[in-house]
Amino acid sequence: MTDFIWLIPILPLISSITLMLGSAYFARSVVATLGVGSVGISAVLTGWLAYQFLQVPEPIHVVYWTWMKVGQFDPSIAFYFDGLTLVMMSVITGVGFLIHLFSSEFMEHDVSYARYFAYLNMFVAAMLILVLADNLLLMYLGWEGVGTCSYLLVGFWYQHSANGQAARKAFIVTRIGDTAMAIGLLVLFTELGTLNIQMMVAAAQAKWQIGDFMPLLVCMLLLAGAAGKSAQLPLHTWLPDAMAGPTPVSALIHAATMVTAGVYLIARTHGLFLLSPDAMTLVAIVGLLTSLLAAFTALAQYDIKRILAYSTISQIGYMFLALGVGAWSAGVFHLMTHAFFKALLFLGSGAIIHCLHHEHDIFKMGGLRTRMPVTFWSFMIGSAALAALPMTSGFFSKDLILLQAYQQNSIGPLLWMGGLLGALLTAIYSFRLVFIVFFGNANTIPDKEIGWRMATPLTLLCVLSLIGGYFSLPVERVFPAHGNQHPAHWVELVSISIPIVGVVLAYLLFLGRQLDLSFLIESALGQWLKQFWHSGWRIDRLYALTLVNPYCWVASTTRNEPVDNFYHLIVRTNQALNSGLSRMQTGRMRGYIISMVIGLIGFLGLSLLFTVGAV
Repeated sequence: MTDFIWLIPILPLISSITLMLGSAYFARSVVATLGVGSVGISAVLTGWLAYQFLQVPEPIHVVYWTWMKVGQFDPSIAFYFDGLTLVMMSVITGVGFLIHLFSSEFMEHDVSYARYFAYLNMFVAAMLILVLADNLLLMYLGWEGVGTCSYLLVGFWYQHSANGQAARKAFIVTRIGDTAMAIGLLVLFTELGTLNIQMMVAAAQAKWQIGDFMPLLVCMLLLAGAAGKSAQLPLHTWLPDAMAGPTPVSALIHAATMVTAGVYLIARTHGLFLLSPDAMTLVAIVGLLTSLLAAFTALAQYDIKRILAYSTISQIGYMFLALGVGAWSAGVFHLMTHAFFKALLFLGSGAIIHCLHHEHDIFKMGGLRTRMPVTFWSFMIGSAALAALPMTSGFFSKDLILLQAYQQNSIGPLLWMGGLLGALLTAIYSFRLVFIVFFGNANTIPDKEIGWRMATPLTLLCVLSLIGGYFSLPVERVFPAHGNQHPAHWVELVSISIPIVGVVLAYLLFLGRQLDLSFLIESALGQWLKQFWHSGWRIDRLYALTLVNPYCWVASTTRNEPVDNFYHLIVRTNQALNSGLSRMQTGRMRGYIISMVIGLIGFLGLSLLFTVGAV
C-alpha cells in the first residue's frame, strides 16, 4: 500500500516541470493531456489507496530520506497517511481533476495555455505535500509552495495592472500569517525538540497542562497562520481581490486547495489546541465573526465571482466555528461538502462568464434559465447546498456544526444564534444570485454553449453536492469523540427552518417582488449601509490608512537615503559658507579696514552691553 504514495504528489509536479521546460514545443492537446492526465492518475491512485486503507484503517508512516542532521534537528522527507489525510487528498485530487478538465476547454484559446497548466499542477503538488507531511517543516514547504503558486495564478493575466496588484496583495497578506506560523514552529521546536506532528503533540501533552501560557502562545501563532491562508479575520481581504485570476483558478483556490489549508492545520494539530481552551474559544469567535461579516458583504456585491468569494470566506468561518467548539469531524465534513458545491458554483460562474462575453455583473445577465440549462441546474443545486437546504450535502454538515455549537457549555447558544443568522443571510444572497442571473429578462445573450469538457465536471459535482452529505468520513481514530447530547427538538427544527425562510425571503425580494424594501434601500441609511457592505466594511481602507500609507511614506522617504542626506546637508552648508565668505575676498584694503572697524565697533558695543547688564 505504501509503495506508490509518493507518486501521488510527484506526478503533478513532474507534469508541471515538463510543461515549464517544453511549453514552446507542445501542442495544446499534449498540454491538456499532461496537465489533466497527471492529476487524473493521482486521483485514481488516491482512490486505490483509499480502498486499501479502508480495509485496514491503520495510519501509514513512510520515511524516504533525511534532509539534514544537526544536533537534535533531523527533518525528514516523510509522509503520514490517516483518515484526515485521505479526506484531504480525495478532495484535492478528485475535485482538482474536475477543475483541470473544465480548464482544458475554458482556457483553450489562451496564449499561455501551457504556463497555466504548469502553475495549476504545481499548485496541486504543493497542496498534496502539505497534507501528506508528517512534520511541520515539510508541511511549511508545501504551505509556502501553495502561497507562491497562488501568486502566479492570481496574477496569471499580468498584462493588466489590477491583476498584478491582486496577486501582490494575496502574497503579502498571507505572508503576515505565514510569518506568525514560522515563529510558532521555532517556539515548538525550542520547547519540544521536534517538529514531527505525532511526536510533538505527545510531547506537548506530557509537558504542558491545560491552560498553560505556552500552548496558548503556540496556538495563537498557528491560528494567525491559519487565518492568513483561510482568509479569516483580520487577514481575509486578499481573497475577494484574488478573483482577478482565471475562474477555474478561483474554483481550485476556494474548493480544493489554498483556503482549506488553515482548516487542515488546526485539525491536524488539534492535540495542541485541546491544551488551550482560550485559543479554541478564539478560533470559534473568529470563525463566527468572519462568517457574519462576509455574509453581509455578499448581499451588496454585484460581481458574480466576488459574491462567491465572500461566500467562501463565510463558509470557512463555519469550519473555524466547528474547530473552535471541538466539533473536529463536523468541521472536516463541511470542508468536504463545501469543496463539492463551491467548485460547482465557481465552475458554473466560469461557464456563464465564458458564454457571456466575459461579463461579471449579475445585473447585466438575466434569463439564462432556458438558454444555459446545464449551468442553471448546476447553480440551483450548488446554491441549495450552499444555503443548506434539506437533503443537500451542505445541509448535513452545516446542521451538524450548529447543533454541536449549541452544546457548548458557556457561549454555545450565542454561537448557535450567530450561526443561524449567517445561515439566513447565506440563503438570501445565494438565491438572490440565482434569481437575478437565471430569471427575468435576458440582458446579455450567450454567444455559445459549453462543451462536454465543461459540462461533465458540472454534472459530476451536481451529484456530489446532492449525495455528499451521506458520506461517512474515516476520521474516528483521528479526533477525540465529541459529546453528542441530542439537543431539544425545537433547536434542530429551527436550524432546519432558517435556510428555508431565507430562500422564501430571497424569492419575495428578488423574483416575486411581493416584498418591497426600496424605501429602506433608497434612504440615507440604506445607501450608506449598501456602500459600507459593498466595500467589505471598509477594512481595506482602514488598513490603507493605518498600515499601507504610513509604510509607503516611510519607504518613499528612506528611498532617498536620509542618512546620506544629512551628510549632504553638512557639505552643502559648508559650501554655502565658503561661497559667502569668498565674496568678501575683494583684494581692496579700504574694504578690509571698514570691515575691521565695523567688527571692532560691534565687539565694543557687546562688551559695553554685557558690562552694564552685570552692574
